[in-house]
Amino acid sequence: MDNMLALVCKTFDGVKGLEKYDKDGIIDKISGVHGLGRSVGKFLDGRFTVFCLENLRPFYGDVIIDDPQRKLILHRPRFPGGESHPGFLDFAINMIHLDRAHLRFLTVSVHGLRETLFSHLQVYKNRTDIQSALPLIKDGVVSLDGGLLRPNGSFCLGRSKNLEVKFVVTTDVSSLPENVAEMEEQVKHKNWEKEMVLEYMKREEDLLKQVKELYRKQKQELMDYVTQPAVTQVCIHEQFIPFRT
Repeated sequence: MDNMLALVCKTFDGVKGLEKYDKDGIIDKISGVHGLGRSVGKFLDGRFTVFCLENLRPFYGDVIIDDPQRKLILHRPRFPGGESHPGFLDFAINMIHLDRAHLRFLTVSVHGLRETLFSHLQVYKNRTDIQSALPLIKDGVVSLDGGLLRPNGSFCLGRSKNLEVKFVVTTDVSSLPENVAEMEEQVKHKNWEKEMVLEYMKREEDLLKQVKELYRKQKQELMDYVTQPAVTQVCIHEQFIPFRT
């Protein structure tokens, strides 16, 4: 449940900006998110979870193109015989409704929020379903009655008194901007153009180095000739005077 209440940062610089420390490693309570809390009369005690999108392994599968929420194409977990568990509801990643502003978000690697922030967390009806579906679970699972199994295989038992999580019920009204697909294509095209420009710049830099080296050699040869003693120059010149009868 602790990972269901977390801060999300786009980059690691954002994570570093949340909390500052003095030379002894003590948290600076007047800067970062702690300072923000103090400004509104709230004080942060204990630990809190932060996700950094640029450090998360993205989902490399496909998305449902005609889905306004751009849900991921994930297959239901099945037993070796091919049947699925009746208590399986869906993957949590596809049960979360994203606001329009978040649908527009893209990482540097051109992945959306749904493709980076969430993993293959499964959702079942109750704890009993979790126990009977253990062979199908790899990346953690939650149930509607509060069951929780972490990816490392540890169970969370008992009841939390100080933590309350509520999920807002949403309608299926489309919140996908019409130009999201076009924006993604533009980003990919810009990244391609950037790579082409970098390659062109590298070729030009290599060519410039060659020209500079050639110029340096010719300049040195000219300077060597100009700085030769005058007698030597005269002798060299007289060697080429044509003989006349």
